[in-house]
Amino acid sequence: MQNLAGNVPVYLVVLGLVAAFLVLRLRSILGKRTGLERPIAPQPVPSAMQRRGPSVDTTAQPIEPATDRRLPDPSTGAGIALARLRERDRGFDPEIFLRQAEDSFRRIVRAFAEGDRSTLRSMLTADAFAAFDQAITAREQAGETQRSEIRAVTQVRLDDVQLTEQNGTWRAALEVRFTSDQISVLMGRDGLPVSGADAVTELVDIWIFERLLDVAPQPGAAAWRLAVARNA
Repeated sequence: MQNLAGNVPVYLVVLGLVAAFLVLRLRSILGKRTGLERPIAPQPVPSAMQRRGPSVDTTAQPIEPATDRRLPDPSTGAGIALARLRERDRGFDPEIFLRQAEDSFRRIVRAFAEGDRSTLRSMLTADAFAAFDQAITAREQAGETQRSEIRAVTQVRLDDVQLTEQNGTWRAALEVRFTSDQISVLMGRDGLPVSGADAVTELVDIWIFERLLDVAPQPGAAAWRLAVARNA
């Protein structure tokens, strides 16, 4: 058999060796697929909303100012009477009372506007409830509606403290001054304002809360009941 190698030009042999070397070199650098590799899944293109991210409401919300709660100076008559009250009722905390009085103020104003007699009966003395009930009845008969919206209670101030004793029972009466920003308007049957203003107005109210000391309140009734309510 004739030896064909002797007939192959030398330069072709050299080119073949160089090509084989380059192939082996590339395989060592890039590696080779074995059939076990995970295919790379195409990544989804985010939609326009996904690219923007979640929507955030940046509208500024009104913040109600903190309520200024004030107790009487200990050297005043009201301050001395307050100290006497605390001596007689060790569980009484005047700061907690002012917070509760503010809550009562908000609830009673709303209940009166809505004609909620049940709530008023549980938070008012008998005489005070009779006056509120009479006003609600007159309003209903006239076809009028009360709109009351407290926007902020800016100040709650304890102005006076009275302690009285009758037949061995002590009664405490605390006078509280409320300064608030309200919308308070009485609307007639025709939908027109009868009194008040359909705009935010600063109002000052003086309320007197009463309580019989050492006497448990009736079930469902407030410990301190509103006895008197008037405008400053």
